[in-house]
Amino acid sequence: MGGFFGVVSKGDCVPDLYYGTDYHSHLGTRRGGMAVLNGNEYNRSIHDITNAQFRSKFDSDISSMNGRSGIGVISDYEDQPLIIGSHLGTYAIVTVGAVRNAEALAKQAFKTRAVHFSEMSGNEINPTEVIATIINQEESFEAGISRALEMVEGSCSMLVLTKNGIYAARDRDGRTPVVIGKKEGAHCITFESCAFPNLDYEAVKELGPGEIALVTGNGFEIKKPAGKELQICAFLWIYYGYPASSYEGVNVERSRYACGAALARADKVKPDFAAGIPDSGVAHAIGYAMEAGVPYMRPFVKYTPTWARSFMPQVQAVRELVARMKLIPVRELTQGQRILFCDDSVVRGTQLRDTFRRVFAYGAREIHLRPACPPLLYGCKYLNFSRSKTVFDLAARTAIKELEGDNEPDLARYCDAGTDQYGAMVDIIKKKMGITTLQYQKLPDMVKAIGLPKEKLCTYCWDGCEGPCAVKKKQVK
Repeated sequence: MGGFFGVVSKGDCVPDLYYGTDYHSHLGTRRGGMAVLNGNEYNRSIHDITNAQFRSKFDSDISSMNGRSGIGVISDYEDQPLIIGSHLGTYAIVTVGAVRNAEALAKQAFKTRAVHFSEMSGNEINPTEVIATIINQEESFEAGISRALEMVEGSCSMLVLTKNGIYAARDRDGRTPVVIGKKEGAHCITFESCAFPNLDYEAVKELGPGEIALVTGNGFEIKKPAGKELQICAFLWIYYGYPASSYEGVNVERSRYACGAALARADKVKPDFAAGIPDSGVAHAIGYAMEAGVPYMRPFVKYTPTWARSFMPQVQAVRELVARMKLIPVRELTQGQRILFCDDSVVRGTQLRDTFRRVFAYGAREIHLRPACPPLLYGCKYLNFSRSKTVFDLAARTAIKELEGDNEPDLARYCDAGTDQYGAMVDIIKKKMGITTLQYQKLPDMVKAIGLPKEKLCTYCWDGCEGPCAVKKKQVK
């Protein structure tokens, strides 16, 4: 994934930029970067944060940085921010999203015979550099950013730091949030509104789909109005959004309580207690426990001081090692117990399988799993949740492959919780995990818990729908 933060201030912006960017560290653990403009001079710093926290890598840099405007980013894998020289002037740029057609856009740019790109590891072109190239082809920043938003397949939100202020743009379909905040003498732009309270900012404007604003120390000016069709990623509320953040006026933590409550209302199991898979399953489990009238307990705890998030490493064996080492079982809370676990989702299922095996080894009598969302059937086309090479890494698709063999499945039947195919798929996943019962959240219940209309949410990874599927349903094989 990734996230960004920008500040334009009447004083030094660096402290707010440093801490505001750090508040996006939950969105990625690969690269971090900041760029500050002091007069006409840009000062940039980029670090690998794979094995260290953002603050520890940048703590020594901020003493040499000063300026009244700056942008920072936690990135999936590419180096950012970039400092770009162009006919528009020198500027810095950061992007968040997934430019799926970056290679095609680069080939199109090559036809001018006046463009080159820097290579990344794996011979991949930096997508932020591709976006900058598109911007540079137009007569103004507004026109260039607008053109880039239209050309991208996938999604791309961005901050562009110029001598006139920071241009903030939300991706064309509004899949990721971009929020403007203000306080005395400063304005900021953020992905996560959880960055506001401790820095004394208040939210004043959430950009709409494809909307572009120029933010200065005195305020902001809309340069391109928002589009009408919103497709914000529903997974923000289920998994990767931070609990203290709100998107489209809906708080993450409150939605997760509602998700857990919906799971409890649909359940017939009466466990001894409910537990969350740390950290993103905890709020769902609290909601379940409150609704079901059972205790909330922690049969294992997460060792957070040193272990990174397990979904980030690219090698499965490393992911499994991290997942194992960071969760410490509490034997005294598991022996003889019927435990119901809530998790945000089941992706591959391999880490959960090992976790549950260990809980059974510590004496649990029953283990029931309640994911807060439906089975994941489609690989995300719009954002970078992981860098998996195939959709068949997904536990649900692996189960379907066992059921269908080489036949092309009718995935619509596996999306419908009332079909025999759905039941058979869930049964295979349950058996592979070695648990007592497995019951997924139903899509309508998840949507209701989030609290936005279905047509405003992107639910592609669950039902294959592109666009406002409450109006027009399209299944993608």
